[in-house]
Amino acid sequence: MKKFYIVLFSFAIILASIYSMRLTNLNFGGNTRYSDEEMEKMLFPNELSKITVYNLIRSKVKRNYNIPFIQDVDIYITGINSADIIVYEKSVVGCVKYMSSYMYFDKDGIVVESSNNFLEGIPLIDGLDFGRVVLYEKLPISNENVFDQMLDITQVLVGNDITVDKITISSDNNITLYIGDIEVYLGDSKELNGKIGELRDMWEKIKGLSGILYLDNYNPLNENTTYTFKKR
Repeated sequence: MKKFYIVLFSFAIILASIYSMRLTNLNFGGNTRYSDEEMEKMLFPNELSKITVYNLIRSKVKRNYNIPFIQDVDIYITGINSADIIVYEKSVVGCVKYMSSYMYFDKDGIVVESSNNFLEGIPLIDGLDFGRVVLYEKLPISNENVFDQMLDITQVLVGNDITVDKITISSDNNITLYIGDIEVYLGDSKELNGKIGELRDMWEKIKGLSGILYLDNYNPLNENTTYTFKKR
């Protein structure tokens, strides 16, 4: 009986030691859509989830954390009370409104996330004709040219580090960007890089204004092209 109590006491000591070793120093990297504090609440919702031994185990086991817009998370235990958390976010370049949800797609047009909330910094694409949208499948846009046009403009915007609120593609395939109170009329999809480059160069002069900037007459062969900005 005495041996039993010794084993029980030893086991209690071990459990107490394990419980006392918890992660208190967390270093996050790779997260831009969520703050460090938000990531900590989602990954470590209570004190039990911060136990070092538990996290050492789950760092070795591949799992889905089911966090919106997060592809994967790696946990690297660096000490008894510390860990480095590397966050891999899903690549999102735009979204469409489908029924009551926002469907977010990547650079290949694959729907990677569905949410009832609109994510700031991701352009809403309006004017597209598509069928039933399915998560993890390609956006079902009937016109392949319009589909390619949509992907081109989102890629060019990302490449130029320009954030827009909305992009509309009209029935005659003309493109308009919405940035705050400014509309940027691009016309068709020809010379997108040049048009967006002009927008980037003149942005400091027009930001904060309200009106329409016309870039549809962009001509790469004419360095002295003038553009119209019509104030509201």
